[in-house]
Parts: sequence; C-alpha cells; structure tokens
Amino acid sequence: MKKRLGIISLFVLLFIAFITIWNFSYQQGLEEGYIPVEESTSKHYLPSEAGVFERSEYAVEYSNMPVDKNHQRLLKDYYKNRAYHGAPPSIPHPVKEMNLGENTCLQCHQNGGFVNKYDAYAPVTPHPEMINCRQCHVAQNSNTLFKPANLAQVKAPKVGVNNALIGTPPMIPHQIQMRENCLSCHAGPAAPKEIRVTHPERVNCRQCHVPTDRVVSDIAPFTRTKSDNNE
Repeated sequence: MKKRLGIISLFVLLFIAFITIWNFSYQQGLEEGYIPVEESTSKHYLPSEAGVFERSEYAVEYSNMPVDKNHQRLLKDYYKNRAYHGAPPSIPHPVKEMNLGENTCLQCHQNGGFVNKYDAYAPVTPHPEMINCRQCHVAQNSNTLFKPANLAQVKAPKVGVNNALIGTPPMIPHQIQMRENCLSCHAGPAAPKEIRVTHPERVNCRQCHVPTDRVVSDIAPFTRTKSDNNE
C-alpha cells in the first residue's frame, strides 16, 4: 500500500512539474520577439547625426560670448591654412616632436580659449577622440622629406550662395565625416567671422541644414530657369 502511494505521489509531482514547465514555456512564446537596446544618450536622434550634439553643453555659453573684434579669424585665413579645399588644416605654430601625441594638442584645441603666446584663439577640434593628431595634420615650415605636391586647387565655397531657395537655410557645402561637431567650427571666438552662426543655442543643426554632395560655386544649385518660372 505504501509503495503504491509512493508511486502515485511521484506521478503527481511529475505531472505538476510538467504543467508548470509547459505553462512557463507557453507564456514565453506569447511575448513578442525583440532585440534589447542599451540605453544611450543619443536615443532621441539619429546615430549618424549624434556628432552635432557633442558640444551642445557649451551652446548657451557660445550664444552669450561677446565678439572680440580685435582677434577675429577670417575665412580666407581658414582656407589658407590648408593644402587644398577639404584637406586637414596644417599646424601654423612651432611644435616639438617629443611633446606631440596623446592629449598634448587637446590642452588647447579641445575647448579652445585665448592663447597669449600667439595672440589668438585656439580653434576647437571637431574630433577630440582622435589623439594621433600628426597622422593628418602637418606642421608648416617643418623639416620633412615630403615636398609639396602639385595638388588640385579646388575653389573653396563662398558664404551666402549655397541656399536651395531664397530665404532658406544654407546647405552644408562640405563632407560630414570627421566634421559632425558643427559648433566646433561655427560657434565661439575661434570660429571664422563669416561662418559664425547667430544661433548656436539651436544645436540640432541637421534639422534645417542639409548637406550637398558638391562644392558650391557662385551659381546656386537650385537656380530656377525661365521655363520653370513660367510653369
């Protein structure tokens, strides 16, 4: 009798375990399949446009900064410091090879500021995470084995001619890669006078400004023809 009760109890326990496991499996099957996404500070905008928000914490400060008319950088000087349009800017001041690398350059170029030694504001780099600066930026008048090449001189885009239509926001006349951080070049005292924005507090730049895939010339890319105006 005891043996029979033991066998019955075992079957009851196995049946209860089966029902419990089956119910758990059934409930799991009712849930929708999903891929867990890690929490990110860029969840409110597209990842490809996340770079424009990297200096957003300084946007209000840029907006409140007074204009230093005695130390403004001009656009012609901005382009003069490049081998060709689109090239990385060269280093216009003396450098010591032993002091370069890691965070040496970032001491001045990560957040900018006035440098008494050169009587100028240090330009802010749009990519402070790339600390091997000399990989792309070369010093002017340096003793190097590389001689200047006959590079194609592409005409730099002018200011005020790259609007799609009259009164619309200007398009972005350069590539976005490694230049995602708009405020680093278009806001603050180190920004060239002609391209310094009047509204740095509006950090979502790509909401209104769209990139163009070519260098803008004196002719706007969306100029209407006579036939278009007659339609």
